[in-house]
Amino acid sequence: FDFRDTSATADPANQRPAMQTDLARIAKGRLGAQFWSVYVDYNMPEPQAVQATIEQIDVVKRLIARHPDRLQLATSAAEVEQAMRAGKVASLIGMEGGGSIGGSLSVLRQLHALGARYLTLAHYKTIGWADSSNDVPANGGLSPFGRDVVREMQRLGMLVDLSHTSAETMIDALDEARAPVMFSHSNARAVNGHPRNVPDDVLDRLKANGGIVMVTAVNYFVS
Repeated sequence: FDFRDTSATADPANQRPAMQTDLARIAKGRLGAQFWSVYVDYNMPEPQAVQATIEQIDVVKRLIARHPDRLQLATSAAEVEQAMRAGKVASLIGMEGGGSIGGSLSVLRQLHALGARYLTLAHYKTIGWADSSNDVPANGGLSPFGRDVVREMQRLGMLVDLSHTSAETMIDALDEARAPVMFSHSNARAVNGHPRNVPDDVLDRLKANGGIVMVTAVNYFVS
């Protein structure tokens, strides 16, 4: 499809365009930077998820290469600033769901080398090392390997994303964190008791961590 303008793409079931963004809407919204989420289905077997994540990274890089006048790959804060000064949308890569690393720190490191700069530890499904907010817990938060993942991500310079994780996973990650973490799309549980939202005790700890909650306007998670 033509990413310059995708307004003609159709999603009849939801009565809206199939594509949620394009270069025309990016320009209209004056967007300066974008995390392209290389999300893959959380039900995929992990070896398949690793392959699909790499394929999604390939899609992002091909999209950027097709529009070099408008988009620029960014893997650091300095590169974000440089892209924006050049009038281009700084394009970062984020992974949503720990299954994308296939239970391997080596895979994590190689996905970082390909440009991934955040990882959501779990998605809608509890995995072998991290409990999800929307599934039955199996690790009491993070397993010992899950704690290794947090430490290795921060050593590499990847953002630890705690959206979609259980409260216990949030707390365990904050116990390990030596750098700010983020919630890429979460709200306050005291305002709306949805399990995807962040409890007050975690919000209090986030202040000391220096992390950030990026609020989502999705109706299920707001008052």
